[in-house]
Amino acid sequence: MKYKITRKLVLYFTSVILLFSVVVGGAFLLLFTRHTEEIYRADMQERAEAIAAGVADYLEDGSTALDEVPVIAKGSANGKQTGTALLVQSGATGTTGRKNVNGYNAYITAIQDIAMGEVWIVDQSAETISVGTGKKEITYGELPGAALALVDEVFEGDVAFSEGFSPLLEDTSITVGAPVLSAEGEVIAAVLLHDYIANMQAAVRSGFSTLGISLALALIAAVGIAVLLAKRFIQPLKRMEETTQQLADNHYEAHTGIIQNDEMGSLAANIDILADKLAEAAQESAKLDKMRKDFITSISHELRTPVTVIRGSLEALNDHVVEDPAKIDEYYQQMLTESIHLERMINDLLELSRLQNPDYQMEMSSLNFVDVVENAIRSVRYIAREKEITLTFTKEPLTFMLMGDYTRLRQMLLAVMENAVKFSAEKSEIRITLTGLGEGCRLAVTDNGPGIPEKDQPYIFEKFFKSNEESNKKGTGLGLAVAKQIADRHGIVLSVESTPGKGSTFLFDLNQ
Repeated sequence: MKYKITRKLVLYFTSVILLFSVVVGGAFLLLFTRHTEEIYRADMQERAEAIAAGVADYLEDGSTALDEVPVIAKGSANGKQTGTALLVQSGATGTTGRKNVNGYNAYITAIQDIAMGEVWIVDQSAETISVGTGKKEITYGELPGAALALVDEVFEGDVAFSEGFSPLLEDTSITVGAPVLSAEGEVIAAVLLHDYIANMQAAVRSGFSTLGISLALALIAAVGIAVLLAKRFIQPLKRMEETTQQLADNHYEAHTGIIQNDEMGSLAANIDILADKLAEAAQESAKLDKMRKDFITSISHELRTPVTVIRGSLEALNDHVVEDPAKIDEYYQQMLTESIHLERMINDLLELSRLQNPDYQMEMSSLNFVDVVENAIRSVRYIAREKEITLTFTKEPLTFMLMGDYTRLRQMLLAVMENAVKFSAEKSEIRITLTGLGEGCRLAVTDNGPGIPEKDQPYIFEKFFKSNEESNKKGTGLGLAVAKQIADRHGIVLSVESTPGKGSTFLFDLNQ
């Protein structure tokens, strides 16, 4: 098979794995991205809320409030100092104020370190921004639109998110806003915590690359397993291919030897059954061939004898070798006898050939088998008189109806009864008995002849089988073969029981 099935199985298996990988990879990318974003948002919200709580505690501890720390906010909208504005740049220069500004700067720096992100704090008037980035100072008016909307939402007391590109952060980021609540629960400031989208995307890419490596390794392993399974799968097929090739080469003893409880095992079992059937057919064919050869040999021998006698007699008469009128009449009688024997043999051969043809149709009709037996007995009595043989007929059922060919059934009975007369001694008796046998009946024809040797009994219904008795020299060896064929055509079981020296009994078992 040149591994075609192996390649196909591996291709199919690999295609399924690839399709599975694409589907799983796509689903994983979508779900993992969403899950990562949710985790990032939850983590940022938790950090923002923690920062807001820390800022609230810082202010509640009595530290200077944001709006109490005088600083100069550069770049304000009107170029003047805003009295309530606070711009603290952790570690930055250009910031002025009292010593408590340094304390607040330190606090913002601590928040920056803990938050691990960009932290902006907007005061209550939403005009002062504290930035812990170490970058340039900014004013409220410089905030992007998304941040302004976010601040408004936070000052309403909600935690809010926004996402987009910010010129201040110089990259696309995700921002979470958390309110700073006073002891009375009022929003006094807003904490804005920024984290870059690139960080989240890097985590997604890392997860996806891990998945890709895992799928690639799984694909390699799957291909290896597919190759092993494919080879294991095709081993029975290769064995069956070898077996069928042997069967094609007339080696009918070949068997697959495969025992599996699946479709493959069923196919192998059928191949083994086919091998047995072919072996039986081969034996039967050999037997038929032998029978054909034996038949040709037998018919050649049987036909040669009368033809030789007739030819010899004709040559003698034609060459005037015989001049005596009595001898001439004897030669004529001999040729007549041999021609009658030859005609009978040819007729029997034709009859046997017709009976063995499955297409040959008999003229079936409803008849009384008892009438057929009585008719055959009347015909045989004329032959039996020459040897003063008595025929007795005993019948238990007076009628036995069946479907049959009257002429053929009579021919069958005559063949057996004439055979009994031929082998019976003069002035002996032949007993014919018809008895009931369940729903059928049995006809027995019993003679007092020499009997049939046990070794010959299995062959007496075969063509050209003849005993070596003197009384059977003129026999064709076809009579009982014809009788057996007629019996088989009518579903009659014809058998023989014989004891050498005590005679023979031919049995006909009929079913209605």
